[in-house]
Amino acid sequence: MKVTSLCLTVLLTFLSWTSWAKTLTAAQDPWPPFVTSEAPHGLSIELVSAALETQGYQLEFQIMPWARALSEVQAGNVDLLPATWFTEQRTSVLAYSDHYLYNQIKFITLPTNAFEYNGLDSLAGKRVGTVRGYGYGDEFLNSTRFNRSEANDLISNLRRLEAGRIDVTLEDELVARSLMSDNGLNANNYRFTTNGLSANSLHVTSGLANPNALEYIEAFNRGLEQIKTNGTFDKILLKYGIALD
Repeated sequence: MKVTSLCLTVLLTFLSWTSWAKTLTAAQDPWPPFVTSEAPHGLSIELVSAALETQGYQLEFQIMPWARALSEVQAGNVDLLPATWFTEQRTSVLAYSDHYLYNQIKFITLPTNAFEYNGLDSLAGKRVGTVRGYGYGDEFLNSTRFNRSEANDLISNLRRLEAGRIDVTLEDELVARSLMSDNGLNANNYRFTTNGLSANSLHVTSGLANPNALEYIEAFNRGLEQIKTNGTFDKILLKYGIALD
């Protein structure tokens, strides 16, 4: 009888919490290990979900092409982008959270290409494959030293690299290696530069067109501090084989 009573109490508590918790929507393209198609949808989604849960929010996530996800969040139709690089230009349309990780953006070329990145001048005359809508930083995006050529995703750029249509592309090395593995590509068929374009801070963002954008971002910031304090943050990172110094 006591066991039955305890189970009933736990069930009622859970039902009470789920009825009280507010659901926030989020969308992004596959970007392993930070965002993945299969539940629990990757490192970023687990971190963002855990942080928001401490503040009484549930996260409802869906996979969506990056350009569309960015557009939907900017318009306020979707509440959050879970993993966004900072660019000054986007502050006019997006509210940014505190950063929760950094990405090391490296250039990728073929092993036969001796290119090494040494500042934007080293890209002079090169055809650089970028992903449509990605925030590589204002200086890179505004530079006229090289030719930018957009594609929908990194895999498309790697195919173009193999076909000789571009000279280099770029991505966080951890993400690139994960995408290569997931798509049956051998990482040894490519070469990462030693020097990177930048270390990009990773943020949660919400469109300023959403009347609750600042509320959501502030809730995430509070939750982020809480999961860092209680050890949840480090546990999630270790689950994905990442340890912060």
